[in-house]
Amino acid sequence: MSADDTAGRARPRTLPGATVLQIVPALVEDQHARMAADTAFALLRSGARAIIAGGDGPLVSEIQAFGAEWMRLDCDTDNPLRLRACTRRLIEYIGAERVDLVHARGEGAARSAAGARTRTGIWLVNSYVHGVNPPRWRDKPYGRALAGGDRVIAPSGYLAERLLEHHPVERARVVVIPRRIDIEAFDPVAVWPARLTALRRAWKIRRGERVVLVPGPIDPRKGQLELVDIARVLVNGGLLGNVFVLAGDDRTHPDYARAISDHARSQGVAHMVRRVGACSDMPAAYAVADLVLVPAVEPPLFGLVAAEALAMERPVIAPAIGPVPEYVLAPPQVPEQARLGWLTPPDDPVALARTLAAAAAVEKADLRAMGVQGRKFALATFAPAHIAASTLAVYSTLFEGPHDQPNSS
Repeated sequence: MSADDTAGRARPRTLPGATVLQIVPALVEDQHARMAADTAFALLRSGARAIIAGGDGPLVSEIQAFGAEWMRLDCDTDNPLRLRACTRRLIEYIGAERVDLVHARGEGAARSAAGARTRTGIWLVNSYVHGVNPPRWRDKPYGRALAGGDRVIAPSGYLAERLLEHHPVERARVVVIPRRIDIEAFDPVAVWPARLTALRRAWKIRRGERVVLVPGPIDPRKGQLELVDIARVLVNGGLLGNVFVLAGDDRTHPDYARAISDHARSQGVAHMVRRVGACSDMPAAYAVADLVLVPAVEPPLFGLVAAEALAMERPVIAPAIGPVPEYVLAPPQVPEQARLGWLTPPDDPVALARTLAAAAAVEKADLRAMGVQGRKFALATFAPAHIAASTLAVYSTLFEGPHDQPNSS
């Protein structure tokens, strides 16, 4: 069947019976591939045909085992010649396999799929990928590719707004679906006591000490140096028995990491601020903690730490920047009884110290109750099955909506 035949044939009116092709950089253990695998599984259960295109990787055998199909395709590039070759292959494959909808998860995938869409008439969904680097020359072609799709999925409301600011995408086509987290691994019930004991021993946590976990790489953009002054403020205020555990890779910015330790010694709080390096058992790290602190100076892209902490029933303290307020629900956005943590003004160490003091004064039973609510929120927001179902709902709105040809803007 030619591409022109594909563009002219009748489109399915429902998702069951349709053929959906997702494109990822490679079938490796990362967010893009894992979310594609979750979606493929949900597609098969709905009665659709599921194909994932991308480079080889360990997830190929996994998706094939539950009935999804794999197509080898390399679109993870900004080389124009390779992108055109990828587009040609997509056009041929879409026609041969009667693909109805393509979901591009990645920049190269979006640019290649946009070219194939104009020839085949498929529905096109893009997952927005935003980097931390300054704008690049290829952002404009990426923006055109996003604008040419029928829907764009952003991982947070914060990034949805950045998408609309930087690219010519219609607001009505943008859908917010958060990133997934492994709610089975990040589950307090799944963490055996021996894992907690091992971490407490390694971190030298004494009985009765309250652990404030600060996850993430040691980086000036994360604001960990300010924790030293905050610890000093807490001590001066008579609040003792708190330990800040900085659990993250400290090799990328070694001078900054040393500055934290040196400053802690000079302020007499070295016993309270502990750099423990990267932790290989983050679920246990969250379980050891009483509170989780995210002292970000610059807005995080995804708020992943907050999501994991909530899944582990741990209240979060964080500045109200980026996507964090979407997850760390706190008054006045919600009633006091719905609180999942505390939000502070950005770049305000004094306010953060006061908030920590207030949180540290909360009874452990109340913190546990807050944590249980956080777990319920995480299950309803970040669970892989929920994310996959939300993605299928996006597909269904296209199949079940007005049956004109997909727009070709």
